[in-house]
Formats: sequence, structure tokens, C-alpha cells
Amino acid sequence: MAVAVLGCSSPNKPHGHQAHQAPHGHQAPHGEMPHRFEDADRWAQVFDDPSRDAWQQPDRVLASLALTKEMRVADVGAGTGYFAVRLAPHVAEVVATDIEPDMIQYLGKRAAREGHANLRAVLTPADDPQLDAASFDRILVVDVWHHVPGDRRAFAAKLAAALAPGGVLAVIDYKLDATQGPPPAHRLAPDAILADLAAAGLTGHVVLELEHQYVIHARRE
Repeated sequence: MAVAVLGCSSPNKPHGHQAHQAPHGHQAPHGEMPHRFEDADRWAQVFDDPSRDAWQQPDRVLASLALTKEMRVADVGAGTGYFAVRLAPHVAEVVATDIEPDMIQYLGKRAAREGHANLRAVLTPADDPQLDAASFDRILVVDVWHHVPGDRRAFAAKLAAALAPGGVLAVIDYKLDATQGPPPAHRLAPDAILADLAAAGLTGHVVLELEHQYVIHARRE
């Protein structure tokens, strides 16, 4: 079985997440946040700031996923591993992907340092999570959807194809009225993300409201 997590969640910076960004200077379509997160040591101070736990509520997020020890996990856009290292003790394997080589190097060292032998860091392109077909029980996308370049619906279709039967895609992103996160012009209402997922053959709804974010779960129709 398998789980995938997409998201590097930046707590206190104006553009919060590290996966699937377009390069600086790119003319982004509505919602897309062009940004790169190349200095892993610097971003780790933001992404893994202990104060983040109070509003990110990772225990609630993980509980909503109903994880089991048989599951395989892929963390797409994992960044410095805020969620990846929390998933690892609960599942069989975590495949943590990111587009930044420095993040992958950082996360590989962190997994070894913290004893997560079942966590593997993998470099991927910005527009393709490169997850094995029908092999993931959960896909968690944390504060990344607004960074996805180009056709978000095509990206959603690739995630949908990676879901195992009965699998769940979980997307977390910033509320329109959140007091932190990306600039308002780059935020996405839940309905916008739900429409992307529906185009990929997934049916979803908001299952949790966090302080600054909403959590969507979606399944194949």
C-alpha cells in the first residue's frame, strides 16, 4: 500500500511552500506562485520552526489520513521534511519528492540522522511527481498547489493515476483570508482546487479547517 505527501509548508514566510514552483521572473497564470526554495538550511529554520506546530496541527492532519503500517508513503514537494518525518513512523515507506536538489540532499541526511530508514528522498521535475501508477494509498499536498506551474489539472491527473484503489489525495492550502501564506493574488479558494481534482476524476470535499489552511480529501469517482 502507499501514501504520498505533496508539500513543504512554509509557516511564517509570505510564500509558504517549496514544491513545484516556476522560476523567478516567470509570468505565472492566476494562482501560480513563481518562487524557488534552494537554500535548504535557511528554509529549514522556517519550515521546521517549532512554533509552526500550533497552527499546522500535524497530529490532526495525520489522524485524518487514517494511516496504517502497511502503507507506502510518497511526500511530493517534501522540502525539508516537516510532514515526511512525521509520516515515517506510521507507514511502511515514505517516498519524499522535491524539485530542489538541495532539499533532496537535506532530507536524505535528515532521514538518516533521525533514523527513518523507510524514508527515501527523490528529485523530480516541477510538472511531474513521477509516482508509480496505482501504488499510493494517500497523497498529501501541503501548501504547494499554488506553486504548481502551468496546467494544474494535468498535474492532478498524474496524482490521481498514482492512487491505489481506495486511495485518498489530501490537499492543504492557505485560506483566502489567512494572515500568513502567499500573497492574496496567489491563493486558491477550495472550489478552485476541487475543480482541478474533479477534472482528474476525483471527488473531494473539505474535511478540516486549520487556523490558516483548509484540508481537502479526494477519492477516485
